[in-house]
Amino acid sequence: MPETPRFPSLKAVLEGLEQAIGPEAVVHSAPYPLIGQANVSEFAPRDTYAVVRPRSVGDVRSLTTAFHAEADLPGLHPVSTGRNWGLGSKEPASGPVVRVELDGLSSIRRLDVEAGFAVVEPGVTQKALSERLLGTDRMLNVTASSGHTSVLGNTVDRGVGLRRQRTEDLLGLEVVLPDGAVVHVGWWPDSGKGAAFNRYGLGPSLLHLFTQSGYGIVTAAVVRLLPRPEQQVTVRAGFRRAVLPRVVDALRRWKANGLIAGVIKVYDTASTATYGGGDIDGGYVAHLCVEGTRRSVAALRAVLEGELADSGLFTAVAFGDEEPPAAEDVVGAVVQAAYHGSVAHNEQMLASATGAQAPRVDTEGEGWLFFLPLLPFDGASVTRALAVLDRIHEATGIRPGSTVNALDADVIDLVVSFPFVRDREATAAHRALDLAHAWFGEAGFHPYRLDADHAGWGLDPASPEVRLRNRLREAIDPHRVLAPGRYA
Repeated sequence: MPETPRFPSLKAVLEGLEQAIGPEAVVHSAPYPLIGQANVSEFAPRDTYAVVRPRSVGDVRSLTTAFHAEADLPGLHPVSTGRNWGLGSKEPASGPVVRVELDGLSSIRRLDVEAGFAVVEPGVTQKALSERLLGTDRMLNVTASSGHTSVLGNTVDRGVGLRRQRTEDLLGLEVVLPDGAVVHVGWWPDSGKGAAFNRYGLGPSLLHLFTQSGYGIVTAAVVRLLPRPEQQVTVRAGFRRAVLPRVVDALRRWKANGLIAGVIKVYDTASTATYGGGDIDGGYVAHLCVEGTRRSVAALRAVLEGELADSGLFTAVAFGDEEPPAAEDVVGAVVQAAYHGSVAHNEQMLASATGAQAPRVDTEGEGWLFFLPLLPFDGASVTRALAVLDRIHEATGIRPGSTVNALDADVIDLVVSFPFVRDREATAAHRALDLAHAWFGEAGFHPYRLDADHAGWGLDPASPEVRLRNRLREAIDPHRVLAPGRYA
């Protein structure tokens, strides 16, 4: 006897959507779930009952309105390009869901180089936007990930670029609420030419109510475009792990005193091997950027060169204008270009890490997991963090790689990667990820982004903060149109 369908009204709702937005935009086998898809991290697939691919804001409104009007349906799970590799790709935190793939909304609605902003939809990739800015005096704060990842998706998940955390680039959002209403929060470019940015508005700011949240479906973002420096010089400095604490403290001093621009990146031996770094003596490599006018760069470069030499910590130092990264130094090429707002070399690093190009990472790539804690910017903290990674390696056999991203003079985003062979090391890699959450938490180092298997990690349901979040969710989405996310 056939199993009783869990959502008996779902089929009729989806068939209504086929009429409203087109049959090619709705994939389902309702009232039963679809076959699960592969993901590069080997997270178990959640029950996904349909995939809806809207092509306009009107389509998104039709979808949310239909689900708002009918009780007892799976929650909507929006994704941008779905390339959230290492944290779950397209997988939700839990099922059942209807996945909403937003890459069909791929318009750069507005690009104002003079004022310094762009209005982008979820399907706009950092490759598309950064290439539109070539030859202008503005640039995008790009990440070292694939050029085919979503600018909007990474921004609302609070990702990190080579210049700063991407939430600092966020000026405004267009959001379709669960009842189908469309709102603009933050700053939106409708107040006339010459209007100054005011992302916080007047009164309580609603902008970040929709970052790392499941309160609405974001259909567009206003992102800041940064002034392109007149001149830049990048530096690659190799060193050995034994002097790591002293190097970190030296880097903090230089950053705090304005000697270094952008995000400082430090790759350890394992991450350099994973991503395709060059053979720089010492194994560890710090990537630095000096920028400004021609005269200021000349002065800063001379000072930095002296500081590097006087420290006695570095085994090799290369200035990018005199000694560009070698052909085999993929990391060096990616970072140097990314400081300039270009993703020209990013696909090489993705291929080095996963063995696959962007469209095939989830189906053919080698295994990949991420853990993303924040650390204080000091040598002792980084040493403690790497000691935890050594313990994880001993316990699981999985060798983690780590990349220091120094966001400012006080905070480090530590990107911990767990590469693994999918057909025989997935269990060990996921145990390594579990241990990272447990042991880094014990050390007081907590993640700022979460993966699909650790939704709500570190949240106390009885805390006043979580109770307030629940009250807000109840007010905005009382019918539970949207599925709980990783931060619910």
